[in-house]
This record gives sequence, C-alpha cells and structure tokens, in this order.
Amino acid sequence: MENRFKNKIAVITGGGSGIGKEAAKALIAEGARVVINGRTQEKLEKAANEIDPSRENIRIVAGDIGLAETRRKLVEKAEKDFGGIDILLNNAGIFKPIRFLDHTEDDFDRFIGTILKGKFFLAQAVIPVMIKRGGGSIVHTGSLWAIDAVAATPSSAYSAANAGVHALVQNIAIEHAKDNIRINAVAPAVVETPVYDTFMTPKEVSEVLPTFNAFHPLGRNGQPMDIVNAILFLASPQASWITGTILPVDGGVLAGR
Repeated sequence: MENRFKNKIAVITGGGSGIGKEAAKALIAEGARVVINGRTQEKLEKAANEIDPSRENIRIVAGDIGLAETRRKLVEKAEKDFGGIDILLNNAGIFKPIRFLDHTEDDFDRFIGTILKGKFFLAQAVIPVMIKRGGGSIVHTGSLWAIDAVAATPSSAYSAANAGVHALVQNIAIEHAKDNIRINAVAPAVVETPVYDTFMTPKEVSEVLPTFNAFHPLGRNGQPMDIVNAILFLASPQASWITGTILPVDGGVLAGR
C-alpha cells in the first residue's frame, strides 16, 4: 500500500457511510488520521469501529454540517486531538428527485444548507488551520447533475446547490493558491451508496438502481471506491499541480449518450 498520506490529518463530512466512509478507510490505510462527521452519533460510532477498531487514528463529531456549531466542533476536534488539518473532504450531501413545481422552500433550504452552505462555511473554517500548516487540499463532492440535467431524476434544487459548489471550487482555488491550498471537486454520476435508501424502500432500490447501469456508456453504475480513488488522487501530492478543477467521474456520461 502506498503511503501518500503519512502523518496527514483529514476531516471528512458524510463519513458514516458510502463514499465518505470508504475514503476514511483508505486514508487511514495510507497513514492518515481522520475525523469523520455525519448527523447520527450511533452510525458514526459503528463506522469508526469498523474503519479503525483501535480508534487511535479516527475521531467522530456528530451533527448537521449546515450548522455553525457542528463546523466549529469538527475543526476543534481535529486541532485538539491530532494537531491540525491538512485535507478536507467536503462530502456530505443529500439527494432526492423532486419535480421543480413540487419544491417547497423548506426542501430547497435543506439542499442549499447541507450541500452548498455546509461546504462553503466548513472550507472557510478549515482554511486558516491549513494556512498554519503551510497548505493543504480540499476536495468537494459535487455532482454530474450540476453539469447535465437528467430527465429521469428531476433535481433542480439539488443541481443548483451543487452548481454553487462547482463555482466555489474555482473561486477559492484562485484566492488561496498563494497559501499552497488546492481546491478541487469530483462530479459523480449514479453511484450505489445508501443515499437511495433515504427515499426508496430496499425493494425499490434493488429494482430501480440496475435500470441506471445502461445510462453510463461504460455499462455500470459507480461504486464508492470509483469516486474515492479520484478524490484521493486530487487530495494527494500526485495532484500537486492541479487546482480549481471539477473532475467528472461518471462512467462516460458526459462523453455523450
């Protein structure tokens, strides 16, 4: 196993399952120490025990990343327990197809709060800590839906929030290049993670997800590690001359269908 992240300290939102959990596992395997965040304490405890049974290299902070208090606790925990932050994987998100005319202000605020506001203000809280350590890397999880609308999954608020994340990448990359802080994002297509369990029954998931295999020119839906491998590349020294980039990890969708 490579040791690209030896002695690095990472913060991961949405770290209790799916892409965030796999990223935490991979980072620790490559020598990092990690603080994971998610909404549910119990889910985070379970994930942390699975990722690092010794609990030496992992810490947890439960709470909604859209709230200032959660962001403050997350940064404090990383500084107090591990000594700082070198890597931020701004991964927390929510997803549910909703037709444009059916959106309410409440669900619009939820998409914007978790996806855009959470990522925006956590990056703002983390960058001063990275500056103290001489630089760092932030990787946001954006979305293919922010680039390419999909008729089968109407997602206007979700897409608008992620388009904001994509714009944010370029803006902070330019502002903080002088601080040796790189900011990039991945834009996944359909990835098989527990997010679908939040609005479909297990039976529906097993029936609906396979219908999206053919949506991707490579013939299959993404798996969490497909995205994690791209995220870790962008976070690593291998990508030291890459900043301000949105990398589609989409099974070929944007190449044409």
